[in-house]
Amino acid sequence: MRVASAVTAGLGLVGLLAGGVSAADRPETPEEQHAQLSWGRCSADQKELNEAGAQCAEVPVPLDYANPHGRTIKIAISRIKAKSPGERRGILLSNPGGPGGTGLATTLALRPALKDVADRYDLIGFDPRFLGESTPVTCGKAPRPTPPAETTTPRRDFEDSVRSARDTARRCQEHGDNAELLPHASTRNVARDMDAIRAALGERKLSYYGISYGADLGAVYTQLFPRRADRVVLDSSTDPAATQYELFQRSGAPAEAALAPQVRSDIREVLARAERHPVPVKGQRLNAPLLRLIFKQLVQHEEHDPQLVSVVSDLKRAAAGEQIEPGPALDGFLDLLSSPELADSMAGGAIFMCGDGGWPAGGWPKDPATYWKNMQRSRATQPVFGPYVNGMIAPCAFWDGEPREPGTKIDNAVPLLMLQARYDNNVPYEGALALHQRLKGSRLITADIRSHGVYARGTEGLTPVPCADRAVNTYLRDGKLPAADFTCSGTDPKTEATR
Repeated sequence: MRVASAVTAGLGLVGLLAGGVSAADRPETPEEQHAQLSWGRCSADQKELNEAGAQCAEVPVPLDYANPHGRTIKIAISRIKAKSPGERRGILLSNPGGPGGTGLATTLALRPALKDVADRYDLIGFDPRFLGESTPVTCGKAPRPTPPAETTTPRRDFEDSVRSARDTARRCQEHGDNAELLPHASTRNVARDMDAIRAALGERKLSYYGISYGADLGAVYTQLFPRRADRVVLDSSTDPAATQYELFQRSGAPAEAALAPQVRSDIREVLARAERHPVPVKGQRLNAPLLRLIFKQLVQHEEHDPQLVSVVSDLKRAAAGEQIEPGPALDGFLDLLSSPELADSMAGGAIFMCGDGGWPAGGWPKDPATYWKNMQRSRATQPVFGPYVNGMIAPCAFWDGEPREPGTKIDNAVPLLMLQARYDNNVPYEGALALHQRLKGSRLITADIRSHGVYARGTEGLTPVPCADRAVNTYLRDGKLPAADFTCSGTDPKTEATR
């Protein structure tokens, strides 16, 4: 469901902070790590994979790569074998973003966009460690949320969010054996797990497509395992020098710019009401922070999104006192907001945001007053999204202990393909340019659209970018990177230097 993926995407934006390559990152040969995997039918929850004839297995990996003979965990993987054995290239992995996104079926979902290219690869999906079916970590049962009162204030809403973040941090770190597991939830370890998957499958190299956080993960993989990277595509990436909190703050301006004038006016009217009286819809009361979360997810994909227009229209009527029957888009969000799926996704994002390098964890300020000050200051220029991106206090602010490792300093010449929308609704274009400069072997395709995500948009019901899709498929099929960076404008590529 699109609304589900929208809420889980973009919640955690990972900055790739300074760090080196440790002995645990040195690639081993497939023979040294090659495991006998037990392939079988995927779990009953993986209906699409089973219908496609996929098989699933579990790859044992070290919990702590610095202690390779210690405790192991299991990484769940799926495989759809190449249909053209004579033209088989190898394996293609993918990651859908987040962090916190599960991915067993993600590579399968790319198959319509890949077209004939899909036949040349074993399509490999995987759930990152501690998510989905990969030795899952839970944060214990969250307390039943107290419905917003009929009246509120921005300060009261903020204090509620502080209490919730503090409680999430406590539950995550105290539940079960999480104290042993969580220090090893990091992007570096997910990249190592990807290499363990490669080795377990007996492959010399792996190819990869990652979007959003998945693009940042791919960049980390190329840094840690440059000789193991085959054909790598990074879609919608971030500034490798920024902290997570900085990235979240920077996402406000492009989101604000994505709002058409009339939609912005209607949203501000709804928010002004909700900051005093939460909007009642279908037995729920939606306060301003919840509404900003919904609007932020809906604005990520493209300008003039009919779902955004529909949701704003419904909420405007409800804020005016009408008893409404919400349309499908708003109804989907209402169901998701009250479901365990959202809580699990939020927790999954938190454990990686808090486990990645940098101190405080991921660069999240420890003092709640910092968030409140930044939130109030942002209202002048970003009245819709400023309070959300500056005031969303992550559980990392209350996380105990430092990350085990620093982040990863990106600086390599691995050949790869980058994609970025010039008017990305979630992360500024300048961040992708910064990563592009550090990935010296990369080529960048810029799409002149307002969106978050460039490749395979047609499979999501969004307006496709045909020349970007063709470039990705040509690269994955033939290994040919573009001779130079270029811009996709409509259906015709226009050469443009972007370095």
